Amino acid sequence: MHKLDKERLQRLYKAVLSLENEEECAAFFEDVCTIQETEAIAQRIEVACQLNKGKSYVDINKSTGASTATICRVSRCLNYGSGGYKTVIERMGEEQ
Repeated sequence: MHKLDKERLQRLYKAVLSLENEEECAAFFEDVCTIQETEAIAQRIEVACQLNKGKSYVDINKSTGASTATICRVSRCLNYGSGGYKTVIERMGEEQ
């Protein structure tokens, strides 16, 4: 990764970590992301939660509208990724 890109990412992570509550987080994402980008992130988190609960791809597609490609990508990240989904699922109390 290019040094500048790494610095930008670190600044983004610090920005997110500086948020103190749900209202600040909502305001930040409203300003930073388009509605579609925010909805896509929210959808992926919902897909991860449902996968973690053992739901089938078909059921997840029906309930979230996520494509099978998105569900597959989230599943791959949930099972083989860096642990980000698992961390937030655990902290949100969404474990199986």
